Amino acid sequence: MKKRIVLALGGNALGAGLMEQMQAVQNTAETIVALIAEGHELVITHGNGPQVGMIHQAFEAAAHTAAHSPVLPMSVCVALSQGYIGYDLQNALREALLNQNMDKNVVSLITQVRVDARDPAFTHPDKPIGSFLSEEEARKLKSTGMLLMEDAGRGWRRVVASPKPLEIVEARAVKTLLEAGQIVITAGGGGIPVVAQGNHLQGANAVIDKDLASAVLAQDIDADMLIILTAVEKVAIDFRKPTERWLDTLTPQEALHHITDNQFAPGSMLPKVEAAVAFAESKPGRQALITLLSKAREGIVGQTGTLIQQ
Repeated sequence: MKKRIVLALGGNALGAGLMEQMQAVQNTAETIVALIAEGHELVITHGNGPQVGMIHQAFEAAAHTAAHSPVLPMSVCVALSQGYIGYDLQNALREALLNQNMDKNVVSLITQVRVDARDPAFTHPDKPIGSFLSEEEARKLKSTGMLLMEDAGRGWRRVVASPKPLEIVEARAVKTLLEAGQIVITAGGGGIPVVAQGNHLQGANAVIDKDLASAVLAQDIDADMLIILTAVEKVAIDFRKPTERWLDTLTPQEALHHITDNQFAPGSMLPKVEAAVAFAESKPGRQALITLLSKAREGIVGQTGTLIQQ
């Protein structure tokens, strides 16, 4: 059965650096095109953690040179990351489509996401961005006043505010493009965080979680399924413990119970499960799937992954 799908790519689908990203998106594009070939309507979102950190760090370093370049606000860094990740993704998808004799257009859309200026996240930054650091590197940077946190056992990373997404400003444009047969890359890095001031949208110094933004987008365009791609095939409880158990299905109520029990790591699996629950319970019949990129096709037909539905 053909579905309208929002496909949220994890960081492993993009790589970490410029060359690594260009290579990673080739494999990613082939998997996505296989889904398109089956008749599914796809909207693609993606993360930007390493990329937005790299951009911000580069401009921060440039500000200390003789040129005195400005330090860019995080909203502008997100916009820049949307552009260059979208550029790589849409080119890779175009090539993969043509290799399969499929004549479809791919478009990357610079996307703004409205947040609440009073969101408590602005006073409690906890969203990891940038590259992973050793404890020694983190200790040195902390002494300069930079906020860092340990990220799910993988190292230390810089953290910024991550307010909840309320509205995808360009959602109507996404839906129009989709209905015209276009493949849309949108809400990159969770979207550019903006605060409404009358008719004006003011950029916010923050980064939005791309899975939570993808769930809002999926609701706005009336998608059938939200697929959140990550580094594991299924969601687990008691992860990395002797009692570890991989889950095939979850109801929103079961998932919320596991969230209350602190089963999912903040900044890692937790926002993915929260996003999946938000979409699955937003309307009867909606499904959310969490799995590996390489297992997306099998997951859609119920052969693998963790499926969240009412």
